[in-house]
Amino acid sequence: MPDVNASPSAGPLAAGQVAPDFILASTPDQLLSLSDLKGQPVILAFYPADWSPVCGDQMGLYNEVLSEFHRYGAQLLGISTDGVWCHAAFAGERKLHFPLLADFEPKGGVARRYGVYREHEGTSERALFVIDGEGIIRWSYVSPVGLNPGADGILDALDALATPPRHAGAVS
Repeated sequence: MPDVNASPSAGPLAAGQVAPDFILASTPDQLLSLSDLKGQPVILAFYPADWSPVCGDQMGLYNEVLSEFHRYGAQLLGISTDGVWCHAAFAGERKLHFPLLADFEPKGGVARRYGVYREHEGTSERALFVIDGEGIIRWSYVSPVGLNPGADGILDALDALATPPRHAGAVS
């Protein structure tokens, strides 16, 4: 089986590119892969570290608007280079109701494939990707690491996925 967590990329992946598959731990004894979620939109929220104030605020906000993401049939996945036990404690303390995935070993392997690994810090960028049900990135955004990017961009991207494209010559 090929290592789906290998091969780094240069710069953040952009809309229109195929989202690299991955397999990461969601708990000490469970793995989750992007391909497990094929057929539904997926939101990848890369963040630098559990327990930091901005990350806590960002993940807390996403937890609050989770029902809006679910209204679009979307699955939210938080991803950082922290380990599963750190994620479990953080999710429990924050009462998060979505998976936090450990991009721990090889450290930052998935963040590298998405072009959002911060080599000098050993963490990921604060980056968002909205992926359609066919595995194509439809929106991506990298926020300054010290700023919470909010949820508006994600909701706009999900709305665009849900809205049928208008074709030239279509009658309104």
